[in-house]
Amino acid sequence: MSKIYQHSTLAALMAKQMQGTTTIGELLEHGDTGIGTLEGVDGELIILDGEVYHADEFGNINHITDMETKTPFATVHFASDAANDLELDPTDFAGLSDLQDQYAFKNNFASLRLHGDFKYVYVRAAPKSEAPYPSLLQVAQKQPTFTAENISGTIVGYFSPKLYQGTVAAGWHLHFLSDDHQFGGHLLETQTDALSGTLESFSDFQIHLPINDEDFRDHTPVLENLKQKIQSAEGGH
Repeated sequence: MSKIYQHSTLAALMAKQMQGTTTIGELLEHGDTGIGTLEGVDGELIILDGEVYHADEFGNINHITDMETKTPFATVHFASDAANDLELDPTDFAGLSDLQDQYAFKNNFASLRLHGDFKYVYVRAAPKSEAPYPSLLQVAQKQPTFTAENISGTIVGYFSPKLYQGTVAAGWHLHFLSDDHQFGGHLLETQTDALSGTLESFSDFQIHLPINDEDFRDHTPVLENLKQKIQSAEGGH
């Protein structure tokens, strides 16, 4: 098993800590595959094979090549040959969620990467906020959504155990990127054709905290109803 690396925590975003606290260049030192967002919770990041793509609130996909671009929150890992190969029949988001039971990893972190054809994909992309920042729940209430039909692409993301709720969003957090790099975002629902890819479990979970950022050091976590607020902000999955 390999290592999953996460910069900052989801609870910090819930507590309005949306300032960029690490760079894309620094993030890629710890993984070539993953997901995240940009400063101000600006859209959705999809990281594949060391390339970083940004799905913005206007439905555009931007290729991020400036390594000084900042993020407040992201999760990455290095894709490994030790990952389990998957071949999936046509399914939906609920079917993808069932993988945690099929492969018995509900108490550990896992990554999922699947490629193929999709009958339907429904995504969202968080709108960029400016300081003073709102809460993540406030951002989620006005996030635009997008749909696509008969499209080829890749799902990438992570499963996180309930034990770490707050540090992460427990359950699945998946992003989508089309093969032509014209459509993508945070996956809310899908109807797929057959998919192939990999599933990998992790023995190590590393959290990198931005302790050099004064606002992060001094912020007060919002713990009341945190689970419910995270579920609402992340789309209910």
